[in-house]
Amino acid sequence: MNAGQTRILQSLAEISSDYDVLLCDLWGCYHNGVEPYPAAVAALRSFRAAGGAVVLITNAPRPSAPILRHLDRMGAPKDSFDDIVSSGDATRHVVAAGKYGTRVHVVGPERDSGIWDDLPIELTPLEQADSILCTGLFDDETETPADYADLVRRGVALGLTMLCANPDIVVDRAETRLYCAGAIAEAYKQAGGEAVYFGKPHQPIYALALEKARALRPTLDSARILAVGDGVATDVLGAEQAGVDCLFVTGGLAWQEVGDNPDTPEPGKLTQYLVGHGRSPRYAIGRLR
Repeated sequence: MNAGQTRILQSLAEISSDYDVLLCDLWGCYHNGVEPYPAAVAALRSFRAAGGAVVLITNAPRPSAPILRHLDRMGAPKDSFDDIVSSGDATRHVVAAGKYGTRVHVVGPERDSGIWDDLPIELTPLEQADSILCTGLFDDETETPADYADLVRRGVALGLTMLCANPDIVVDRAETRLYCAGAIAEAYKQAGGEAVYFGKPHQPIYALALEKARALRPTLDSARILAVGDGVATDVLGAEQAGVDCLFVTGGLAWQEVGDNPDTPEPGKLTQYLVGHGRSPRYAIGRLR
C-alpha cells in the first residue's frame, strides 16, 4: 500500500471488528499531557466492550507504575485500557542486563528517577561513567538541546554510549511544544557519538508490548493487532517494523502539515506528508474517536 492508498477514517468503529488488540500511543492520541481526550476514551471503551484489548504504549522514560498513577490523577478511566508498556520499562530491561556497564551518568529531571530505582547500577559523574542514560532535559520548559552542547562534546570525547530512554524529539503539552530525550540523542549522534534507543520505533518496546498483548489474548494473530499513534517517525515506523497495521492520528504532532483542521486531514496534504516521510500507514484519522 502506498501513501496515496492510506484510508482516511472518521471513526475507529469503521475497522474495530478487524482487530483484537490495540497498541495505543498515549501523548497526542489518548491525552494531551494535561487531560484525556474524551472521544479517545470513548473509542477505547467501545473497543473493549466489544471484546477487544487495549495496551497503552508510550515513549515516557519512566516505568509503567508511575505512569498509571499519573493517568489516574489525570482522570483516565480504568476501563479504557488493559495494560501499559513504556520506553522506561524497555530501558530498564536492557540497563539491568549490564550490557552498557554499571556506572551510569544520568541526564534528565528528578521525576524520571524511577527508571533507575533498584537497578544494579551506580550513578556517577560523566568522567567516571560507562554510559550516559538520558531520560530528557532537566527543565524542558526553559531548555533546548543547545543547552547540552558541552555535555554532548564531553561524552563523545570520552567514547560513551548514550542510552536514550525516550526517542521522541518533541511532544506537545497542551499548546506548548517541548523537547524530549530524543533531541539530545540526535545531537549526540550528529557530534559523532553512539546513541541507542529503547522506545518507539525501536524493537525493545514492541517486544514488551507484544508480550503483554499475547498475555491478554494467547491465540493472538499479528494480523489482528492495530497500532495507533501520531508520530510518523515513531508510531508509524515502529508499527511497520513490528509487522502490524497502523492507524495514524493526524491531529497530533503533524496536524499543521496535513491540513487546517486538526480533526480532519486533507487527503492531498496527507499523501504529500506521508510520501515525504516514506511511510504508508494503512489508516489515518484526525483524532482517535
